[in-house]
Amino acid sequence: MLSNDILMSLPAARAYRSRRESSYDRSGGNNDFIKIPAGARATLADIKGAGIVKHIWFTIYSPDELYPSKLVLRAWWDGEDSPSIECPVGDFFGVGHGKTSNFMSLPLNMVNGGEIAKQNRAAMNCFFPMPFRKGARFEIENQTDQEVISFYYYIDYEEHDSLPDDTLYFHAQWHRENPTKGYEIFTIEPHQHHNEKLNVTGNENYVLLDAEGRGHYVGCVVNIKNVNYNDNTHTWFGEGDDMIFVDDEKWPPALHGTGTEDYFCAAWGFPSGKYDGPFHGISLAGDTTDWSGCWSLYRFHLESPVTFQKSIRVTIEHGHDNNRFDDWSSVAYWYQGEPHKVFPALLPVEKRLPRWKRHWEKP
Repeated sequence: MLSNDILMSLPAARAYRSRRESSYDRSGGNNDFIKIPAGARATLADIKGAGIVKHIWFTIYSPDELYPSKLVLRAWWDGEDSPSIECPVGDFFGVGHGKTSNFMSLPLNMVNGGEIAKQNRAAMNCFFPMPFRKGARFEIENQTDQEVISFYYYIDYEEHDSLPDDTLYFHAQWHRENPTKGYEIFTIEPHQHHNEKLNVTGNENYVLLDAEGRGHYVGCVVNIKNVNYNDNTHTWFGEGDDMIFVDDEKWPPALHGTGTEDYFCAAWGFPSGKYDGPFHGISLAGDTTDWSGCWSLYRFHLESPVTFQKSIRVTIEHGHDNNRFDDWSSVAYWYQGEPHKVFPALLPVEKRLPRWKRHWEKP
């Protein structure tokens, strides 16, 4: 439907002016990139006036293999003090755990393969529209301890005379719990538990988004490192219900789901492994026999965003009744009017790095 709408709209005349900020070589040579010293910040674009960013493309070469977790993308609209985007760069484009991948969704994708994939490099694309009325500023911070050797980028945008009064602003926020606060390990069967406690509040759920104002939630990327298992226990990290609380409601939530895999539009424990869909998919998959390893899942509510007039809390249980101790991180994407609720301080780089050990070992 969306693809057909895009094609059918092509004959309509457009009133905007097409513009781009990029890293092209100003001398006319082929060094079409910028370098970013260790610990430095680089402004990618500082746009004045009204417009809509329609496409962002990055590709990065850093000697630090975990650069996707250590480089931070930020963006501000209309001179605001608090960023509306603040995320590790790899997570923002759909893959966590300091990794890159080859996947394709409608708003986000990465492109890699062969030796480039082995070097943890990729082309990264974002097609979420990002409107602004007075200006937009994009920044990358290099929180590695080495220089980023080459950072290539496009930021394609439309320059407008003005935007409609009801136009909302794009936001993206990263969050992590390492580990989540569970209370037991699964037994052999996923629906059998010891000392099961019932979740009828959602208070201990993993929180993807906690926003105030008027807007709509358009989706998320969730990254899970399965660390809550051993050879004698069931290793499935799912079964956690999604619960979305709208406009200060307590219980029950406006939207209550039936399980982690169900919210991400799959079933029966992600048997497909990695797959690409326009609205949902698995951009990074671990072992499908025991669900160990690193997983990145995405779900985009592009067909019908979840609306809110005053507030929204997007949550999901970490295992049935929040019984799992796993490493979760996420990016939530939404639109709302400004000002937005100020984001909590981004975790320092050492607390954003991948966790490889199990829950009874130190991270």
